[in-house]
Amino acid sequence: MPETEDPSTGLFIKYLSNNRIFRDREVLRHSYRPQILPHRQPQIDTVASILAPSLRNETPSNILIYGKTGTGKTASVRYVGSELEKASSSMGTTCRIVHLNCEVIDTQYRVLAQIAKCIDGFEEASSDKTRIHIPMTGWPTDQVYAELKNQLDAGGGVLVIVLDEIDKLVKKSGDDTLYNLTRINSDLKNSKVSIIGISNDLSFKDFLDPRVLSSLSEEEIVFPPYNAPQLIDILTQRAAAAFIDGAIAEGVIPLCSALAAQEHGDARRALDLLRISGELADRDESKQVTEVHVKQAQAKIETDSMIECIATLPTQSKLILFSMLTLEQLGQNIFTSGEVSRVCQDIAPGIQLDILTHRRITDLISELNMLGVINTRVVSRGRYGRTKEMWFDANTGKIREVVLKDPRLNGLKDLDIKQMEAKWLKTWFR
Repeated sequence: MPETEDPSTGLFIKYLSNNRIFRDREVLRHSYRPQILPHRQPQIDTVASILAPSLRNETPSNILIYGKTGTGKTASVRYVGSELEKASSSMGTTCRIVHLNCEVIDTQYRVLAQIAKCIDGFEEASSDKTRIHIPMTGWPTDQVYAELKNQLDAGGGVLVIVLDEIDKLVKKSGDDTLYNLTRINSDLKNSKVSIIGISNDLSFKDFLDPRVLSSLSEEEIVFPPYNAPQLIDILTQRAAAAFIDGAIAEGVIPLCSALAAQEHGDARRALDLLRISGELADRDESKQVTEVHVKQAQAKIETDSMIECIATLPTQSKLILFSMLTLEQLGQNIFTSGEVSRVCQDIAPGIQLDILTHRRITDLISELNMLGVINTRVVSRGRYGRTKEMWFDANTGKIREVVLKDPRLNGLKDLDIKQMEAKWLKTWFR
């Protein structure tokens, strides 16, 4: 008798059995850390040389690391950190690394509490002493700081604190956290602390007190963007492990590299292009990833990244987008900032939102243009002055769907455009 198909896997069986493209697609994820980081050895050696004194129980200098997104900053620091901990273990010294993502952990209390939590995870509590666990909320900040100092001194050795996306912490909470961390060594007796700040925004230094900046930036390292040949090396290394032999057509990796090199040499972008190209080829049941799949992947990434960007916008920016979408529904593919402002100010009271001034709406329109959500141009109207015209390039249906997911804009779903059209056209538009 023929073997009956397992009903629990019936829907997915064709996808599980069809494996013509990938060997291990996780190799193409941002979270994957290869043993060798191509074209970053000089930066890795510099970080290692600065941190090396910690193996002699000496305080290493603080480091600020700059570079655009996808230039290998985080991967390089994590690699050096893991090697430092291995060397420390073999030499019998105490060197520990705490890596914090300040996009998520963005207040002084949470930073200090998370550092203490990580330290607590490194070593078990002594049998003759009960360790105090710092809660993630509820204590005065000075009490958290005092308990962190006690834990550091109890553990001894050197602690390297990596603050990834440090600019997000400074912009959200000011420089108090950095001030305390850069001064903590003067309060410690048996332990030492070094800080590594990672940022892709050079301007965040403008928010720092000069005393904090001088302490934090004892050493500065810049990670330059990758060029196309370097990206080819990175993708070739990953592709060898990620894809089955012969699964990639000849021009795919150079095309992915060239497209990513145009976007400031972003290795993450290049990896995403290659991975999504492979996924599209896999779904098409193709035997090879081709340049056609790369072009399809590029279009998909651009759409997805814009939708993600719109979803995270403030409610007022989404209201401005909705006003533009409404104008487009009325047949105006190109609209002015004045028209957008009028529609926005007319809609806002109905959904209990503050009415913004024309100046503030214009500022938010400029931010939308900077993010690439809309296109704008300034045109001269002769003696009537200059005005800003704008229009959409992307799929407006998808933008509308994302905007209306904001719970504060729910009331706009029932807005009767036809009812409003006569009023707007009669009162405002040419």
